[in-house]
Amino acid sequence: MIVLVVCIVFCPIAGAMAYLITMEEYRRHFPDVGRARLEAIRTALLATGVLALLVGIAALVLERVAR
Repeated sequence: MIVLVVCIVFCPIAGAMAYLITMEEYRRHFPDVGRARLEAIRTALLATGVLALLVGIAALVLERVAR
């Protein structure tokens, strides 16, 4: 249950932060803002997925250790 709460709360925050950071950086490197936005969204989705995966793995490991 706590894993679901952590994923629902913190994964979107991590994705938003990844978007903001990469958008600011890519805006300097890509002359086309649309391309920078697309790359920043891809990075945000990747960060959200990786965090969700890590939280899930940590939950499985902790559940086995607690037995």
